[in-house]
Amino acid sequence: MRKIRHYENLHIPLWLLKDTCWMLQWKILGMIMIVPTISVAILITYKSLKDKDDEFWINLAICFWISANSYWMICEFATHEELKNYAGIPFVAGMICVAFFYIKRLLINKKDKELF
Repeated sequence: MRKIRHYENLHIPLWLLKDTCWMLQWKILGMIMIVPTISVAILITYKSLKDKDDEFWINLAICFWISANSYWMICEFATHEELKNYAGIPFVAGMICVAFFYIKRLLINKKDKELF
């Protein structure tokens, strides 16, 4: 868990830098920042799966979110804003992951309460 926290702390500034480049219309740097931002998100997700941590589903949702966010940014930078609605697909996939996470948590909590 401690190693994952290190990557999460690295991931946040990468994500903020990518989105700041988007806001400021710094197209080249914004496009470059997609690679490390998504790479670290995938690494965090992989490590959380390996650790048998329930946070895997939240981390997978973050991967979908950043992918959708990056796709949307690319659409705007390439002046193909009519295609940005397709970003909804990974956004919905991320919401499904979050729903699965919370449903699983609720079922585990309910099962634990029944034992006592």
